[in-house]
Amino acid sequence: MTLTAQQLSAFRSTLGELEKTIIKRQEDNDNFDLNHGHPHETVGELSSYDNHPGDEGTELYEREKDIALHQHLDYELESIQKAMAAMEEGSYGKCHECGKDIPVERLEAIPTALYCKEHSPDQTVSHNRPIEEGVLMPPFGKFFLDEKDENTAFDAEDSWQAVAEWGTSESPSALMNPPDDYNDVYIDYEENVGYTEDFENFTGNDIEGKNVTVYPNKQHELYEQALDEEGTMTTFGDLPAYEHDPYIEE
Repeated sequence: MTLTAQQLSAFRSTLGELEKTIIKRQEDNDNFDLNHGHPHETVGELSSYDNHPGDEGTELYEREKDIALHQHLDYELESIQKAMAAMEEGSYGKCHECGKDIPVERLEAIPTALYCKEHSPDQTVSHNRPIEEGVLMPPFGKFFLDEKDENTAFDAEDSWQAVAEWGTSESPSALMNPPDDYNDVYIDYEENVGYTEDFENFTGNDIEGKNVTVYPNKQHELYEQALDEEGTMTTFGDLPAYEHDPYIEE
């Protein structure tokens, strides 16, 4: 059904009012303060150097929100202008994809509609995720390297642990196995630092890889105690027969 002149006039008036409203909103809030080059300018700061990361995060969030709202209003304004251009061309009220009439009820609900419901480009639900999730999810994202074979690099988890050593918001009661020291309340606090296997903390050799020496210390005592309790020669099981015999007494 072709729209009547009266209906077109009503929709033109509605679109005109929406356009004025959006333009006024943009002017009233100074385009969401996006004319400033950096968030610091909006809060009177000169740099990030002496600011708390929490404050920086708040400012970043607010700026991201401003950008999103600004883009949303720009999209609405663009849609209004396209609908008004379609009126001038005489194509308003017909789907730009299939050419069928757009129901009046749809135009009353969405005056900017240029497509019928079946061909609306806005009906697709986006599955795109924020790029930040590639870094943050799963925890530590692609910078978590523990699961890679033979990797000993200082990764994102290690970076977090280095900071967490100075305290977190957790408490011993939050952990299944509470540590003795309150400063050890963070993930994998018992993880070895600077070495992988426990015995690497108290063994060494010369520059040629010879003259293996054991340097007794607290870690060595705990290691020996753990082996004695398990009744085994190593943490990964007993040595094979050809290596086992030279290490035991008759």
